Amino acid sequence: MSAVPVAIRVASPWRVALPAVLLLITAILLVYRDTGAVMVGLWMSSDTFAHAVLVPPISLWLIWRQRDRLAALTPRAQPWVLLPMALAATAWMLADLVVVNAVSQFALVAMVILAVPAVLGFEVALAILFPLLFLFFSVPFGEFMMPWMMDWTADFTVAALQLSGIPVYREGLQFIIPSGNWSVVEACSGIRYLIASFMVGTLFAYLNYRSMKRRVIFMLVSIAVPVLANWLRAYMIVMLGHLSGNTIAVGVDHLIYGWVFFGVVIMVMFLIGARWSEPDEDRTARPSGSSRPGQMATAQLSTPAATLTAAVLAALITALPHAVVARLHGAEMQGGSPGVVLPAQLSAGWVSADTTALVWQPKFLNPSAQAQGSFSNGRGPAVVVYLAYYRGQGQDRKLVGSQNALVTSEDRRWNLVAKGGHELTVDGRELSLRTAEVLGQPASAGSRRPHLAVWQIYWVDGRWVSGDATAKLLGALSRLRGRGDDGAVLVMHVDDDSKADAAAALTTFTQANLGVLGRLLEQTRDKR
Repeated sequence: MSAVPVAIRVASPWRVALPAVLLLITAILLVYRDTGAVMVGLWMSSDTFAHAVLVPPISLWLIWRQRDRLAALTPRAQPWVLLPMALAATAWMLADLVVVNAVSQFALVAMVILAVPAVLGFEVALAILFPLLFLFFSVPFGEFMMPWMMDWTADFTVAALQLSGIPVYREGLQFIIPSGNWSVVEACSGIRYLIASFMVGTLFAYLNYRSMKRRVIFMLVSIAVPVLANWLRAYMIVMLGHLSGNTIAVGVDHLIYGWVFFGVVIMVMFLIGARWSEPDEDRTARPSGSSRPGQMATAQLSTPAATLTAAVLAALITALPHAVVARLHGAEMQGGSPGVVLPAQLSAGWVSADTTALVWQPKFLNPSAQAQGSFSNGRGPAVVVYLAYYRGQGQDRKLVGSQNALVTSEDRRWNLVAKGGHELTVDGRELSLRTAEVLGQPASAGSRRPHLAVWQIYWVDGRWVSGDATAKLLGALSRLRGRGDDGAVLVMHVDDDSKADAAAALTTFTQANLGVLGRLLEQTRDKR
């Protein structure tokens, strides 16, 4: 029971401030409901982010634990917080224009968090700072680390097997030992363990430690432990399969073994961490510097008018970027479906060649149009060209996304074994291209194994760029300028065992024809 006198409760600014902040948060969630729906959809559909469904109720429970402390504080609107709210809304707008889900979702959560100091003030926000920041764990974020974690898992597993005296032959994420073939797929990356452990570890540190040093140390441990545990898990699964003649730890059961092992490791981590737990602070203690409930000076109270004004302005400021995006979407809906056709003849004698070379195609999700063809100049290996064109980008269709890949981890025919970059001068301009090496399985016993040298580059608003972030930024600027969201990816490859011959063919073709392909894409964009 609160000890606040009845007279103070009646005059408390909380009677206006609390409904105002709740209405503001509700308004933000309604305006940005599409972004919120994507978040919730990922919680429900992805095992990696299933834990996020617990974040909002945990945050509310943590705030409820501070109710007596909050009752002793005086909410005071802070209008200048409207500036960071406007920046968060602008970040959402730019991210939504180029479909960067993580940024738009972080921006939405940031707007919800900033609504608290904007209407209730910093003293209140600091009292519940951790519960507010904990909301960021609701954002489905971290899958971008998956390729690196898969590589690290493969590195550790292969090194551990070699130290165990088992010969290993490795190609990318696939490796062969005497007892069979193994590969590191997305489920083996450990990203699920890492994200879940960090969220739970952060909550554990907040509830069990008062010292910031101990909290930070335990949070760092909750990051390192699942990574190391996943490496050991992968090594143990391969060893169990090898020693048992592939009768155990294969198929679905190796995932079950992995979760059991991970659960034991995390439980041990918490048991050890609990040994250094600190007594809980008195949550009902009055914060230093706060006014006593019975001695609130009238000048300290936030007037209802100021509180309501801050809430209304915050609602308008956060809604404006959403209105801009809605208008851009409406204008772009007028564009028709594009069509991309590669010409039979390009520059410098490059002409359409035998289509039997079309044995591999990169995995770009749901392009608006795509085309592929093989070209030869009669003096070297053929160059295969793949174009994927994107218009009307959204959640299920985007030029730059985690689901677009040269080779997926589940592909058993093709294997990505190396990645890099290459600088090239084209039409007097220095361009950067992504490079990759892809190996394929022989079509039949005794036949040659495909060996692909791959170059990749994006086309956005008439410019060739190689970086994902640069392509996203140019796409956002193009939409803001009213030029639409059209973009394309160009992937060229040569199948040749000689790396020098393959690089020479790709260089000659690119320098002669990148401008031609760029004009083809511009014509496609202009036909709206």
